[in-house]
Amino acid sequence: MTSIPHETTGEPNPLRALTLDRLRRRTSMKWRTYPEDVLPLWVAEMDVPLAAPVVRALTDALELGDTGYPAGTGYAEALAAFAARRWGWTGLAVERTAIVPDVMLGVVEMLKLVTGSGDPVIVNSPVYPPFYQFIAHMDRRVLESPLGTDGRLDLDGLERTFRQAVAAGGRVAHLLCSPHNPTGTVHTAGELAAVANLAERYGVRVVADEIHAPLVAAGTAFVPYLSVPGAERGLSLMSASKGWNLAGLKAALAVAGPGAAADLARLPEEVSHGPSHLGVIAHTAALADAGDWLDALLAGLDENRRLLADLLAEHLPAVRYRPSPATFLAWLDCRGLGLEDDPADVFLERGRVALNSGIPFGTGGAGRARLNLAASPEVITEGVHRMAASLR
Repeated sequence: MTSIPHETTGEPNPLRALTLDRLRRRTSMKWRTYPEDVLPLWVAEMDVPLAAPVVRALTDALELGDTGYPAGTGYAEALAAFAARRWGWTGLAVERTAIVPDVMLGVVEMLKLVTGSGDPVIVNSPVYPPFYQFIAHMDRRVLESPLGTDGRLDLDGLERTFRQAVAAGGRVAHLLCSPHNPTGTVHTAGELAAVANLAERYGVRVVADEIHAPLVAAGTAFVPYLSVPGAERGLSLMSASKGWNLAGLKAALAVAGPGAAADLARLPEEVSHGPSHLGVIAHTAALADAGDWLDALLAGLDENRRLLADLLAEHLPAVRYRPSPATFLAWLDCRGLGLEDDPADVFLERGRVALNSGIPFGTGGAGRARLNLAASPEVITEGVHRMAASLR
């Protein structure tokens, strides 16, 4: 599968559209968790205005009083068309999709379909902290298969973990983060096909969290897990949430491969009651009509990655940062600063800049921090300056 190039548009960079004063009027988690003197560069919210097509779709719905329960296949059809345009994937079958409240609750429901109480769920650490929390809360066991030192999937290590989990008995699942959060790694078609081959060989069911897929940079190929050979029994969760900053407008889609259609058909009907109708409307509009806005965002994120690399090289050269082609999150290796396991705590207390601590990301997270790049260049610059000042 080849990368579909993103077209250059006349859309302005949405990361430069809002002032810090305007952003501080927001009441969401990013802006209300810490005191006003703290610069928030942590949780995965973007400092952007909504794309105009999304605003129009929501405004039209509100004027109509269209605030009931979600229905129909419009969201799935929009995602299928987006997947064909962006990723060259024409295999997303609308009839093998289901609307779920959001990606993580969708993950929970998919894991319920393919595992039982006490069964192991394998994750590739360091990884998105809610993976650990949701798996534990649904009475499954987390087994870590850490990424390699290059930040990519360690396929030999994954096979060892599959073998260990299967030998212990029960049904086994692999919760795959693709693209990977927090590293921004985009798994290749070869890597994903190898995962699918291992899963089939050992009888492991793969559930792929692909929420960051729209955020893959131009020139890099995102490969949907269900598109690779051998992934027919896989399940995927996709959403417009991260790509268009719609976390507060809850909706996502579960997608089944041909061999998992019967599993998805067992999804309880009441799960479809959880998504927001306005969320479905917003996500559908984003996928169908806000591609130009997304392209402008991706160009802005590329600029911010380069900016962050330059700022760190100048002001914090001991911090190791490998710019990645996906997500708007930067994974910083701060072990060279001598701040022990939680550098984010030091940056917060001494520098008044909030990053995500690496510790909750599991094995490989100690000594690291995650920084949110979806901000203006001025805010990122101020953030690095504060981080550097905190060490003086």
